[in-house]
Amino acid sequence: MSTVMETQSVAPQAKRGGRWIEHWEPEDPSFWAATGKKVARKNLVFSILAENLGFTVWSLMSIVVVSLGSVGFSFSVGQTFWLLIVPNLVGAVLRIPYTFAVPKFGGRAWTTISAGLLLIPTTMLAIAVSNSGTPYWFFLLTSAAMGFGGGNFSSSMANISFFYPEGKKGLALGLNAAGGNLGVAMVQLVVPIIISLGTGINLAYAALFWMPFIIVASACAWFLMDSLTQAKPDGTSYKKAMSNKHTWVMSFLYIGTFGSFIGFSFAFPSLIKLSFVDYKSFVGLAFLGALIGSVSRPFGGWLADRFGGARMTMAVFLGLAAGTVSLLVSIEIRSFALFFGSFIALFVLAGVGNGSTYRMIPAIFAAQTEDMRSAKRQAAAVVGIAGAIGAFGGVLVNLVFKFSLEGSKTLVPALTAFLVFYGLCMATTWWFYMRRRVFARVPSLAYAGV
Repeated sequence: MSTVMETQSVAPQAKRGGRWIEHWEPEDPSFWAATGKKVARKNLVFSILAENLGFTVWSLMSIVVVSLGSVGFSFSVGQTFWLLIVPNLVGAVLRIPYTFAVPKFGGRAWTTISAGLLLIPTTMLAIAVSNSGTPYWFFLLTSAAMGFGGGNFSSSMANISFFYPEGKKGLALGLNAAGGNLGVAMVQLVVPIIISLGTGINLAYAALFWMPFIIVASACAWFLMDSLTQAKPDGTSYKKAMSNKHTWVMSFLYIGTFGSFIGFSFAFPSLIKLSFVDYKSFVGLAFLGALIGSVSRPFGGWLADRFGGARMTMAVFLGLAAGTVSLLVSIEIRSFALFFGSFIALFVLAGVGNGSTYRMIPAIFAAQTEDMRSAKRQAAAVVGIAGAIGAFGGVLVNLVFKFSLEGSKTLVPALTAFLVFYGLCMATTWWFYMRRRVFARVPSLAYAGV
């Protein structure tokens, strides 16, 4: 019972190819200590590598667009934002099917495939920026292909969740998520440097630089990762989750946190260039927002454990509203320092909110039933659903920026809309999870960390 037995031809699942682990009992302490921990940790490391590159490619256009004008491509504000919106949209849509891909193909094979797919958008980008006559529709198609990277989050999280025991999933999934999110910061830090190597600006380097890493990540996944035969799709839990109102409440709140994080991450470099032309040289510092937002995510979960998920989430939305007001002031007085500082604060708060909202989900579903196995499965399903809807929030954020800048040539209408939305998120958090009547009706919510 404490050995990992692998097969390539006996079990039915092995007929799909690849190395499948048939015996996996992470909840058994002796099994976990003897073999489980080592195998799970190995798969986590290479999962983080692949997911990090997924986020890197997903957000690659966010930093490339600010330099397109320098190499002869003159796109309008609206066209520029569509190049940011399309990968967000495709990535959000792909998150649901990517979640079910792991049970069907196996974690090892699907990580290899999903990582290898990243070569498509990077190749397309290298071709697009190397030809001054490249039409806009090809850039739009390239942006859509970058959406492959957005789906990687869901498949990576689903895969790693099968490897770890319940008591250790929090840290493992937190590391996996943070490692992926850091890809946004990494691409916004590295690309401005590498495209300036040599003479002038060579945007092709922004694509070519990542290709060797993608090949290495794919090879590592294929030769070093494993697949679990017991990683089965759980359609029943998804059906139950879809019919539970808290699934949609938490998805709405996650739009406010992760939607803000990914939407602001995609837009921040362009907003600096468009709103403060005299400070466009500071675009190279845009990576700080995504970096700090990624690092702050685990702290959100820790703070939620200590003070309660709903309390922390309420505090986050209050802070996001205050930060938005600060941004409005910065635009009014034309202060770049206040503008930049306010956005950094928004990134920190969005990162903390990502952690606190994810902490609320298992607590809410555990409080609704005494069947802990069912509660855990439903919570896992909600995490996948909320992740997809939260990513779609990034689309909404950039659409609002687009219409605001096209219509009034200023960010004021967009920021006003965000302020109203954060107010709605505060009201929703209070109504469903902080009212006295809620605790009176479901007393266990008060003790579940909500």
